Amino acid sequence: MRIGLTFDLRSAYLAEGYGEEETAEFDRDDTIEALEAALCGLGHEVDRIGNARRLAARLVTGDRWELVFNIAEGLRGLGREALVPALLEAWDVPCTFSDPLVMALTLHKGMTKRVMRDAGLPTPDFAVIERAADLEAIRFDGPWFVKPVSEGTGKGVTPASVVRERKDLAARCAELVERYRQPALVEEYLPGRELTVGLLGTGDRARVLGSVEVVLLARAEAGAYSYVNKERCEELVEYRLTHPRDDEVAAAAEELALAAWRVLGCRDGGRIDLRCDDRGRPMLIEINPLAGMHPEHSDLPIICGKVGMPYADLVGGIIASAVERTAPGERRR
Repeated sequence: MRIGLTFDLRSAYLAEGYGEEETAEFDRDDTIEALEAALCGLGHEVDRIGNARRLAARLVTGDRWELVFNIAEGLRGLGREALVPALLEAWDVPCTFSDPLVMALTLHKGMTKRVMRDAGLPTPDFAVIERAADLEAIRFDGPWFVKPVSEGTGKGVTPASVVRERKDLAARCAELVERYRQPALVEEYLPGRELTVGLLGTGDRARVLGSVEVVLLARAEAGAYSYVNKERCEELVEYRLTHPRDDEVAAAAEELALAAWRVLGCRDGGRIDLRCDDRGRPMLIEINPLAGMHPEHSDLPIICGKVGMPYADLVGGIIASAVERTAPGERRR
């Protein structure tokens, strides 16, 4: 197939003057190179498109692809991850990963938690804080965990995210609202194990690839899988493969992740993060339908490596899922 590749290249944005944290979610040059090599190794022809603006320009001039492999995060706004799939949907070009609705929904952690709660899936109690008056909605006891409502890669997450005194909540929320120009999410703090589950496929055909426990090492920032810990994961984090057959918590986490994946309508491949409460029960905290694809640095490929799945097989599995669900008969249904 002729496959287009959409992405936001971190080095390009840095060259334009954007900062390190602003571009934290964007892809390294070697991620694009690894993806292109994997796709070519699978027998496909690859056309590097780039970001949403470049995609729009190409579509207007008449360019088309049999499939677009989309890992573009978008630069700003709550709909930034939905831009590329929305453009491709308008021109009836199939693409990998979730549709615009799912991308926009899951980027807003508060909205996602409302859907999960409505579906009866366990997630810590929470409140979305945009102004001081919203603090009155926090009727659950601390400690609390505070982070931006629509950021990834641990942006805005530091040791200060764990707030133990109610009197400190207002200042922490105000700081995040001012810095990130979006509401803050205040959750019941979960002190237990943190796991991330990799998934492949769509709907009833979706399956768990594996899961790892995120173990913070001695030099890591304590209490959270923070921005610093993620950026320097090679030296600060151990990803410990979990085995659901002999680990009840991992088995429960994988079952919950698969249920959430299907409830939310996520497609092709991605990752779901969970953390355990003080009784050791896993609870859903974040859905990642546009997971990072760096072969060594990103959590989803790390999980695949732990279970013995080569990077090319992960890419091929994502392509196979997208092709299967976009076949003419499947698209009509």
